[in-house]
Amino acid sequence: MTGTTRGDLLLPPGLMVIGATSMYLGAAVAVGLFDDLAPAAVAWLRIAGAAVVLLLWIRPPRAAWRPGRLRLAACFGLITAGMNISFYEALARLPMGTTVALEFLGPIAVAALGSRRPRDVAALLLAAVGVVLIADVRWQGTGAGVLFALGAAACWAGYIVLGKRVAARDAGIEDLATGFAVAALVTSPLAWWVVRAAADGVAPMALVGQGLVLGVASTAVPYLLDQVVLRRVGQARFAILLALLPVTAAVIGLVVLAQVPRPLEAVGIAAVALAVALRTVDDDIPPG
Repeated sequence: MTGTTRGDLLLPPGLMVIGATSMYLGAAVAVGLFDDLAPAAVAWLRIAGAAVVLLLWIRPPRAAWRPGRLRLAACFGLITAGMNISFYEALARLPMGTTVALEFLGPIAVAALGSRRPRDVAALLLAAVGVVLIADVRWQGTGAGVLFALGAAACWAGYIVLGKRVAARDAGIEDLATGFAVAALVTSPLAWWVVRAAADGVAPMALVGQGLVLGVASTAVPYLLDQVVLRRVGQARFAILLALLPVTAAVIGLVVLAQVPRPLEAVGIAAVALAVALRTVDDDIPPG
């Protein structure tokens, strides 16, 4: 690809790191909700909170609700909801590192299908090894947990492919709002756990407030930034950039919690950084 600027190389990774930071701040809220709600209900609060905030902020025009346009947005919203629900249900049954490693099979598949050169393959392998080392994989848990994690992986692959199509229409932010609104409505039966928690004494306004925070921090901000990145890069490079998520978590742990990475984690961080550096040019889509 010709005409590549420093911004083309540095902006996408930078936005991914910002999005990952917001996502992990939201994860702290999600962990607190697991004591009162089923994991799937927390995922519903996340998508519903994002839908409410985006609808109020973006105010999608009438054209965004027309069937022809809403179809893709709804599919994107539903695949995102499926990814979140599957991931939280997997976390309830598997160690975090195992869940992250299995879920990352989705981006790996997308990156593999988009690879055209030996350098791309090397970047993919480095990213995969780096994620496994950072995630501290421990092969224990339940078979159902593995199935949920693999389901999250499949949904993550779909999120990348559909997200690229949404971004290509130059109305990605509006489609995020309408897509998440549809997803929140379709998965609204999960709100039963929220109602039950309120009946058991959990303050309803606290649940609503936490849901909005979760929706903004874990969904609205990172997924909006994903749309910006997807407009600038191809699916395969975006899939590699997703390896920056566990790297960001490790750096946050070091800076905020003084959790010094173990030697293998440090090697994993270096591997992901090298993978991102190798995969700086898109071959899988034409520039534009």
